Amino acid sequence: MTESDARDLLYTMTETESLRKHAHTVSVVMKALAKKFGENEEKFAVTGLLHDADYEKYPDEHPNLIVEKLNKMGENEIAHAIAGHYTIWNVPRNTLMDKCIVAADELTGFIVAASLVRPTGLEGMNSKSVMKKFKTSTFAAKVDRAEVKRGAELIGMELNDLITFIIQVLQQNKEELNL
Repeated sequence: MTESDARDLLYTMTETESLRKHAHTVSVVMKALAKKFGENEEKFAVTGLLHDADYEKYPDEHPNLIVEKLNKMGENEIAHAIAGHYTIWNVPRNTLMDKCIVAADELTGFIVAASLVRPTGLEGMNSKSVMKKFKTSTFAAKVDRAEVKRGAELIGMELNDLITFIIQVLQQNKEELNL
């Protein structure tokens, strides 16, 4: 599956701009993680694009519908990574892609949220400012802080280093992502 195919599928399943934007930001981060680790960039990007594709319309069945659809299309690796993109679902993370989607999803959303409350947005943002918000439980309260930490651990990165990496990726792609 190409990124273009994945974008088309995402847009048929997801209507809200905010969820589409989240999908795109996670996709860009996943692609950068693939590059960092020498993995398949397109496959990682597609995983990022589609990880929440069924969430908007079917939150109680998420991620089962997109996983089923991808399996029927023969995209089993991507389907498996999406099936386990939240560790409490107890899906084994066998590949680096399975681990990277956990590392990218919640933390990318959190960093974007933190940038939105800064007068300069992503400009000048650093790990220290993100960690300050991270320690404030009322800020982006729905973000599972333990899951964010598990994601960094899964890919063998210190949380501060992963935050810095994601900030840099978002800064480099801020026009494309409209951040």
